[in-house]
Amino acid sequence: MLSYYIVCRSLTLAQRTAVVLERAGIRAAIYRSPKSISGEGCSHSVKIAQTHLPIALQTLHQNGMDPKRIYMLNEDGKYEEVSL
Repeated sequence: MLSYYIVCRSLTLAQRTAVVLERAGIRAAIYRSPKSISGEGCSHSVKIAQTHLPIALQTLHQNGMDPKRIYMLNEDGKYEEVSL
């Protein structure tokens, strides 16, 4: 199953993002972002299932938490940035 990683600039923001998504019924897990997607410095990501991306984006927008970057983890294990 394909997964999406919502990249957050801090652990606190990742925790807030996960809480908002969980309250909307979307299973969300926090991970340390892999170096290939973290950009500058360290960051954390919130992992969600592919099927939940549209409602997750809508929920985050409604809560003033629009994500800056989202990556998809392909079945071959490579990360690909998703256009917003």
